[in-house]
Amino acid sequence: MSEDVAAIDEAVLARYLPGKIEGFGRLQGARKFAGGQSNPTFLLTADSGRYVLRRKPPGQLLQSAHAVDREFRAMAALAGTGVPVPKAYHLCEDEEIIGSVFFVMEYLEGRIFWDPALPEVAREERGPIFDAMNRALAALHLVEVEAVGLADFGRPGNYFARQVSRWWKQYQATGTQYIPEMEPLAAWLEERMPEDDGKAALVHGDYRLDNIIFAPDTPADAPKMLGVLDWELSTLGHPWSDLAYQCMQWRLPNEGVFRGLGTLDRREHGLPDEADYVAAYCRRCGIDGIPIWSFCLAFSFFRLAAILQGVLKRALDGNASNPERGLKMGAAVPILARMAIDVIEQEDR
Repeated sequence: MSEDVAAIDEAVLARYLPGKIEGFGRLQGARKFAGGQSNPTFLLTADSGRYVLRRKPPGQLLQSAHAVDREFRAMAALAGTGVPVPKAYHLCEDEEIIGSVFFVMEYLEGRIFWDPALPEVAREERGPIFDAMNRALAALHLVEVEAVGLADFGRPGNYFARQVSRWWKQYQATGTQYIPEMEPLAAWLEERMPEDDGKAALVHGDYRLDNIIFAPDTPADAPKMLGVLDWELSTLGHPWSDLAYQCMQWRLPNEGVFRGLGTLDRREHGLPDEADYVAAYCRRCGIDGIPIWSFCLAFSFFRLAAILQGVLKRALDGNASNPERGLKMGAAVPILARMAIDVIEQEDR
């Protein structure tokens, strides 16, 4: 085995998987993907082709974190809907097999765009790629959760209130640095908490461009999405949280650890602006607008800051999937907190 803390025992997998995945055949090898901060991800090569394995990381974990079982369940439920997802093959909840819960899913051969500025494609292709993302997000939020067996996938009540409480506790549990903006930010979110409006949908929780695989060869004006990845944070929640989370990209800089659009001339690059993107989503969902947009944005910056604080803590503790990148991402926490305060100050003017 590798010295990597997230390494897996290939011999154990070679004995286990053929009896769990029909037609799997012989396991030829397992290679860890370099990316990813939460759940270590591996490319499996077998006689029958390639697969992807996602596992919980080793070490002491926060309660409810690294929920690969929920990730598997969400993808399995969405099969056959208008939301493209990889085929979910097998979930192993027996931690004795490789040391943690894991699942195996379909490997999709396609393109992942790591930079939302889309420098690798022509200007006229960029708008349709964003529109395809917009269409899939609206389709996700219109899925009837009862019909796909996910009616119990989240708790009832005010989603934003639960999330603020959860991520504030997680942030405090993983604190490694003092960030003066985080406490007043959490207090503002509590004070401005919107009433529960009854909106509930299956939300992805980490919906962004680099969690989507596109087909390699499709018309420039009609890019095809093969699959949305990384459903670890999916739950039943408020659909506007997903939209605001993605729209942070319009405000984040396109530099350092960030891959945002905030420092770019969107019109020059052929990219939609935030208002147009939100309007397109609202049309698809049949709503007039989002009256609590500033709250949704501030909440999204707060939540991401808390998530990245956890990434930093795992990197410092030595059980991060990619420790070097984890340290870099952790350095972004104060920046995110400051950007949330900027949203609040604009709202309060």
